Amino acid sequence: MPVTDVNSYVTEFERFDEAHGASSPSWLRAMRQKAMTRFTALGFPTTRQEEWRFTSVAPIAERVFRLSVDGGEGLRKEHLKPYRFATSDVLEIVFVNGRFVPQLSAVDDLPAGVSVRHLAGVLSHDPGRVAAHLARHADFESQPFAALNTAFLSDGAFIEIAPNAVIGPPVHIIFVSVSAGEVSHPRVLVLAGRNSQVRLVESYVGLSLSRTATFTNAVTEIVLDDGAVVDHCRVQRETAADAFHISTTQLRLAHSSAFTSHAFTFGGAIVRNDVNVLLAGEGGDCTLNGLYLADGSRLVDIHTFIDHAQAHCGSHELYKGILDGRARAVFNGKILVRPDAQKTDAKQTNKTLLLSDDAQINTKPQLEIFANDVKCTHGATVGQLSADALFYVQSRGIDRRAAMQMLIRAFAADITGRVKIDPLREHLDRVLLEALAIGGEADPADAGSHDGHGETEVRT
Repeated sequence: MPVTDVNSYVTEFERFDEAHGASSPSWLRAMRQKAMTRFTALGFPTTRQEEWRFTSVAPIAERVFRLSVDGGEGLRKEHLKPYRFATSDVLEIVFVNGRFVPQLSAVDDLPAGVSVRHLAGVLSHDPGRVAAHLARHADFESQPFAALNTAFLSDGAFIEIAPNAVIGPPVHIIFVSVSAGEVSHPRVLVLAGRNSQVRLVESYVGLSLSRTATFTNAVTEIVLDDGAVVDHCRVQRETAADAFHISTTQLRLAHSSAFTSHAFTFGGAIVRNDVNVLLAGEGGDCTLNGLYLADGSRLVDIHTFIDHAQAHCGSHELYKGILDGRARAVFNGKILVRPDAQKTDAKQTNKTLLLSDDAQINTKPQLEIFANDVKCTHGATVGQLSADALFYVQSRGIDRRAAMQMLIRAFAADITGRVKIDPLREHLDRVLLEALAIGGEADPADAGSHDGHGETEVRT
């Protein structure tokens, strides 16, 4: 990558630090500077690196993205209606280009036990509240995009759940990108207290009407105390063909805590989602579910890492992909079982449906086990629609295209059906139906087999 690509961010950081550094807590300013130093040293990743060998970020590195300065003036609530799920019983905090917009949010009347605030306000008035956790979990020493986000950390969502609190309404965090040619660095910190329960929805949407590329570089840190239960949905709908989305989600689970994730990726030119889980206390349980769709020449890259550091923990992972056109996807799922993590129960599955002969998936499930009393499995399947199943549906008087969409929808419903928030599940089902307009014109008769485990090339 050209050195000037990194230097443009260094110049931008110098202006940012001059504007924000003096008013920031000293520990945060030092952390930002350390993160920028690491980003400068690491540079943008290249395909020569194992973790990026199937994903070139050259389209991002070769552009100069300005730090977003537009706060979304003129944006109204009706503009966000297509991205909301139909319920009045929801706590909603909205950010435009990474900045909190109070007039679009609904966090004034909160139930007892939950605090929903924006980070800029917390850092100005109560920085000690987040000092122990903010940027302490997501690794920016070896991850350049996490380092870049941390260097420009200024605003984002801070969700805090009090011990023993059970929060009924879901908390919906919406990050909106509206400015072309700019980069935003959304940040989320969630602290779930001992024995608390909460449902979170994290949405990323794009409203830019320009054909100029946009770049979203997000980091989320979620920390669960003993016995906490968090149900988390992440919906990425920056569907423009020239939108770039990079994200890191870092989770830390304590004793007997439980985390469930449902991640939905519906678009973008290049999308890279890293999900890292540390099972740091005995009895922790983590579930990662995901669905990704891509058509045209889009690229979706999913990397998950589950670190079983303690005994008697479980992890369950199911990701499904639907690819059409010349789309490419990468799934790299790694499970590490450390020597002290006896009685681990870990399962991982990746299933991908290819709707065209030109679509491609590179899947790599990994297990590293250093304990001897464990139950661990992993697997990956790739195939096309079953010709037998399609014939059966058509024999009931359903035309071919509708029959294909029914089968694709059934394939995806295994993920959407697991969402526990009913209005959100219905909303995602409508989004999926709209997305199925991507076609699915591949002839199932060309598939290598009819059981969904065909002879389509799988690169590992």
